[in-house]
Amino acid sequence: MRIAAIIQAAERVVLTLWVGGLWMTGLVVAPVLFRSYERMVAGEIAGRLFAAVSLLGMLCGALLLAFAVARARQRVWRDWRAVALAVMLTLTVFGEFGLAARMRELKELMVVQPATAALLAEFGQLHGFASLLFLANSALGLVLVIFGIRPRVQAGS
Repeated sequence: MRIAAIIQAAERVVLTLWVGGLWMTGLVVAPVLFRSYERMVAGEIAGRLFAAVSLLGMLCGALLLAFAVARARQRVWRDWRAVALAVMLTLTVFGEFGLAARMRELKELMVVQPATAALLAEFGQLHGFASLLFLANSALGLVLVIFGIRPRVQAGS
């Protein structure tokens, strides 16, 4: 098997791992948790799972972008797929180290002091925004799965 074919297969596996993790966690695991456990327990478990999926996404996104840059060099940003990967990676980093980090701080605050309306409102806003970013990432990932991670080679190229 040629090295190019191995790299192409590795790209597909890495993309499948990332996008499959997003879809499985968001559409299957989290809803089951909230139907099966008390809200606070389910939220704690779901938060840990989403953090793990974010870390996985950062690793997968970095690998996929490295493959894209190695393949296309300076022309990498002319391909919408590389741009979609960069957007997904950016959303993942912002979601984990911006939104989720603040949400964890708010949860810790609510353990040591009574949950005020302001704290609950901020948490709710952050949660809603994080959910939208997660949905956007899941949709972008689906687009990449459908259309492929690599541009199609045109006949005669």
